[in-house]
Parts: sequence; C-alpha cells; structure tokens
Amino acid sequence: MPQRKPVQKLIVVVGPTAAGKSELAVKMAKKHNGEIISADSRQIYRGLDIGTGKVPGRWRRGSYYYKGIRHHLIDVADPKRQVSAVQFQRLAGKAIREIAARGKLPIICGGTAHWVDAVIFGQKFPQVKPDAKLRKELGKKSAKQLFARLKKLDPRRAAEIDQKNPRRLVRALEIVLATGKAIPELEQQTKFDVTWIGITKPQPILYKKIDARLRQWLKQGLLREVKKLHKRGVSWKRLEELGMDYKYAALHLEGEITYNEMVEKSSFSIKHYAKRQMTWWKRNKDIRWV
Repeated sequence: MPQRKPVQKLIVVVGPTAAGKSELAVKMAKKHNGEIISADSRQIYRGLDIGTGKVPGRWRRGSYYYKGIRHHLIDVADPKRQVSAVQFQRLAGKAIREIAARGKLPIICGGTAHWVDAVIFGQKFPQVKPDAKLRKELGKKSAKQLFARLKKLDPRRAAEIDQKNPRRLVRALEIVLATGKAIPELEQQTKFDVTWIGITKPQPILYKKIDARLRQWLKQGLLREVKKLHKRGVSWKRLEELGMDYKYAALHLEGEITYNEMVEKSSFSIKHYAKRQMTWWKRNKDIRWV
C-alpha cells in the first residue's frame, strides 16, 4: 500500500491584542525549532511599526529576525495598497511549505482571526470582483448605515465584522449583493495537525495594559510615524481605513478631533477590537488557554 503523506504540524498562537502573543510565540519557536508567521493585518505593512506593536526585529539576508527567530510576513507590503485575506492565505501557505522544507516547525501568531482561520481551514472565498458603481453608491453611506444593511442581509457575518470599518463593510455587502446569499460559514476542518494555544488576561488587566501601551506608543512617536506615512504617499483616507490608533491619529492630524479625543477614541476602539477577538476565538474549542 502507498504510504500516506505525513500531516504538517503547526502551532497557532492566538488571543486579544496586548495579551503577549508575540513573546509567547518566540518562546515556542526556541523550544520547538520553529519559525514564526505573523498573522496581523497591519504588521504586514512597511512603516506601520509603533501603532501595531510590531516586534522590533532586524532584516538580515532578506529575512526578518527578532530574538534570533525568523519571522515571516512582517514588513512585506506597501501600506498604500490593501492586502486581502485571499492574498494572506496564499502567502502564508507558501511560508508554511518553505519552513517545513527546512525541517522547522511553522508557528502562526496573530490576532487577525479571519486570516488565521482562512489559512488553517482553507477557506474558499467567493470570487466576486470589485464593483466600482456599487462601491461609489455604498461609499456615500455611513458605517452605521452599512452595518445595518449587512445585519439585515447576513446577520452571521455582521456579528463578526468590525462595524466601524467602512471598507470591510462595503466588501461584505459587495459579496452578498453579487452572490445573492450570505457569505458561507467557515468549515472547521483542516489538513494540518494543529496545536492551538490561546493567551489572554482578565479584562480589567488587559484594558489597563492596552491604555499603558497606547500611552507608550504616543511617547515613542506614533504621531510622527503617521505623519511620515502620509508624506510617503499614504492618503489620510487610507490611514483611516487602517483603523484604531492609525484612524484617530490621522483624524487628529487632519484637525478633525482634539488630542484628548484621539486618545479616548483610540483606547475605546482597541478595547472593542480585543473584545471582538475573544468572541471569535471562544468558538474554537480546540484552543488551550494560558
């Protein structure tokens, strides 16, 4: 009988923002001879360093290293152009194969839950091309109006989406309206042998850490970073699309909100994101929480 191809082993480290995923992943990589694949929808962009909590690594011979561990899919994309879940799925799959070919263990680490699941469960994405006319029409509506429409057409997708992110709301509506049906739910089946590790903290402690980290980011020069990105050609609109601290830093620099409003809105947005992350991950009963 032909021998069955061995199933690729993976470690996946997940959890809310500010919980300590990056450092835990490094410890796991050192213990298990691994390399890390970042699954963070903002750390993938060049120049988004302070406001994403990106590990302060260094490029060496074409690869990004932090604490001696090779990291993949950090600093590989132009922030002027959006990286989709489909693109990330392809890039991460390639990285998994390359890491395994070197006899090392792939470790996926990140908080962008949809990206992680897209890779692990091989999600099939609806092949819906952008509709410029529809996008122009939907672009006239507020995030609140877009979310209300999506909730009516696809309640399940609405429950997990960032309801304050117009770009994602427009894309979700574009798919639903083009296909005439709800976006298919992810099948919880995988071709990998996955060890899921979740890291979190009690909510009051996590929220205090989020606020402390935000203050630290501002001291480190978050506003200077956003100014630099804009000077390099990243539009204010695109910076706002990046969400959370980047959105409100951009609005402050545009003169739309005060400094204190920026801090308050950023803090609320990041905490709301952490809450959504936990809501997503709690559905996965294979995660061992630490």
